[in-house]
Amino acid sequence: MRDPAEFDAFYAASSHRLVGQVFAMTGDLGEAEDALQEAYIRAWQRWPKLREYDNPEAWVRTVAFRLCINSWWRAKNRLTAHRRAAARPDTAPELGPDLLTLVHAMRQLPDKQRRALVLHYVADLTVEQIAAETGASPGTVKSWLHRGRRSLAPLVSEFSDEENQARRDYDYA
Repeated sequence: MRDPAEFDAFYAASSHRLVGQVFAMTGDLGEAEDALQEAYIRAWQRWPKLREYDNPEAWVRTVAFRLCINSWWRAKNRLTAHRRAAARPDTAPELGPDLLTLVHAMRQLPDKQRRALVLHYVADLTVEQIAAETGASPGTVKSWLHRGRRSLAPLVSEFSDEENQARRDYDYA
């Protein structure tokens, strides 16, 4: 049996955070919102089973991300609209300038690296949690994170400092 109050509480607690995370993965706020709307509809339809999951939020995030990826493959002309909309940072008034800068830089990364970085730094998931959500091994996730940080280092100072510290730690070990 579905409990509307329980689902409403889940939605209220997770929707704002997930919009930011999926936006960071896709670079298109409208597409992120549309995908999340569909993901929440699917979550509501499966709520009796989904509410028993350890992390129903991860399920919604994964469904939304897959919906975005599928839509890219089906409609190449939407890519043009995506780039046009992503060039207007004013389309995301509630998201801070740091996230917008990060999203802009991350558009240059492969999907898997971008997703891993968002899940780690924006969603604050551990390597093991990312591995469980993506179906990859922890070693693969670590590789995605390392390569993504290395690619972002010249573009985002936060990663540049982190990479330099990691190199210094490695040199002294």
